[in-house]
Amino acid sequence: MTTLLISHPACLAHDMGEGHPERPDRIRAVDRVLENEVFQMLARDVAPRAEIAAISRVHPVDYIEAIRSATPAQGHVAIDQDTSMCPGTFEAALRSAGGAIFAVDEVMTRKVRNAFVATRPPGHHAEMATPMGFCFFNNAAIAARHARAVYGAERVAIMDFDVHHGNGTQHIFWSDPNVMYTSTHEMPNYPGTGSISERGEHDQIVNAPLRAGDGGDVFREAMEVAILPRIDDFAPDLIIISAGFDAHRRDPLGNLNLVEADYVWATRKLMEIGQKRCGGRVVSVLEGGYDLESLARSVAAHVTTLMEG
Repeated sequence: MTTLLISHPACLAHDMGEGHPERPDRIRAVDRVLENEVFQMLARDVAPRAEIAAISRVHPVDYIEAIRSATPAQGHVAIDQDTSMCPGTFEAALRSAGGAIFAVDEVMTRKVRNAFVATRPPGHHAEMATPMGFCFFNNAAIAARHARAVYGAERVAIMDFDVHHGNGTQHIFWSDPNVMYTSTHEMPNYPGTGSISERGEHDQIVNAPLRAGDGGDVFREAMEVAILPRIDDFAPDLIIISAGFDAHRRDPLGNLNLVEADYVWATRKLMEIGQKRCGGRVVSVLEGGYDLESLARSVAAHVTTLMEG
């Protein structure tokens, strides 16, 4: 049993314009660092296209078709003030969702111990019928619904340590007692959601907001006090990580001060709960991370920890 890395070259063809922080170079930086000899034991596979039926467990078919129809023949089309599409966007979004689904398949059938999905566009800001915040389809949510529908997972826990709150994931599962969404994030910051008082209809939403300037000590305390015990008590059949690395101190889109060691610690803690509750089944999907050097180093630390089992 090993760790599976899932990616696809189509994710390089999604481009939102010159100077945009969510750029193809993010995947190139991840690809380069994971070519290092220390990662030679990784299993590797390409992300399949997600079936529309699988995406529609989260997003209405009309919305999916609207995204497809918005794809320009050339150039860019603006979806919101910071999200746009180019000719390669829809294919990249299908592969990004498909990678998350495939990771669930491989982990739930125990072909691999855990998986990291290195694709873009990210997903956690995507609402059921609204693209936003660089996101079109909510990959983590699609993966959770797939695990429930296909493998009978009774409970799925999602942990999101991106610097931005995953408003889309929270709203999608707001009234779903079988999916727990937990998040550390900077507040106030985009998108403005994620207060402690936002708890879901079944008290299964857990937000632990951080303040600008907070570092690893505050992050770890928030995890240990507010989040990890709740995930453990939830006893999930699968843990999904929305792995955004923009809470790193070098990242231009956030004001937190995490370093690689904090991601190692958080990954290890989540894996410990996974080992205790669900046979180590962990699926991690890439979200944010916009400084290329810290993104590469953080992904390397995260994947190394996943490989340690």
